[in-house]
Amino acid sequence: MSSHLFQNSYPQAQPYGSEPLAFFGSNPSGSSTSPYYPASRTSLEGNVGGGPSSYASGSMGSMGNMGNMGNMGSMGSMSGARLGGVMASEGRWWEAFGTGGFEGEPSLMEELGINPGHILQKSLTVLNPLSKVNAHIMDDADLAGPFVFCFAFAFVLLLSGKPQFSYIYGVGLLGTTAIYLLLNLMSDSGIDAYRTASVLGYCLLPMVGLGGIGMAVGIDHPIGYALAAVSIVWCTHSASAIFVACLRMDHQRLLVAYPVGLLYGCFALLSIFNVKK
Repeated sequence: MSSHLFQNSYPQAQPYGSEPLAFFGSNPSGSSTSPYYPASRTSLEGNVGGGPSSYASGSMGSMGNMGNMGNMGSMGSMSGARLGGVMASEGRWWEAFGTGGFEGEPSLMEELGINPGHILQKSLTVLNPLSKVNAHIMDDADLAGPFVFCFAFAFVLLLSGKPQFSYIYGVGLLGTTAIYLLLNLMSDSGIDAYRTASVLGYCLLPMVGLGGIGMAVGIDHPIGYALAAVSIVWCTHSASAIFVACLRMDHQRLLVAYPVGLLYGCFALLSIFNVKK
């Protein structure tokens, strides 16, 4: 009797295998075993807590990604090989620092608007005052030659002990502006400031020769004064001939030559005497 009461007072424990303990997994029936751990966790399926099917799909996806990366790598290697072949066919790396370029590409001089042939032709026209000036000589005006001649004139004066860069550029700028205004007032067609500066710069070439003579033997003596006068006449004759030919001012050459001669006279004075500050 007492043993019967002892057995009824304590319930019999159920075996562990009667109900599986699934704290984080999903219930096969689709219902959740606990309100705190839902059966479906989409954020972890296929990554950590997925089953065999999710593992298989994840493996296949990773294999597909690896295949895509392999295709991209092969395409990149093919593109690199093609690019390397093109670069190898074009030339070596040090040719990038040369004056050559791709086939059909214009030269650097042409891109900068510098034509050495035209510069040489204009220089020979200035150096030969007896030649007939072509009326279209300044259709292709440039400032490359004038800048070179102006710098050369200042450089030879520097070597002769006359550092007058600022005076040369200042006189050249004021003289070009004044002659540009006078030519537009005197002519019917007119001329732009670019061509005016180009003509005056090219005709400075005899002054460069005078500065070179002064650097060698000096021109602060009567023979030097005579050479300076010849240089002034030479520059004035060449510049006035080009202006008259371009602007068709045959009957006004003396009027054109007078202010031009004054400008080149200032350059001759700078080449003979040193400006004391």
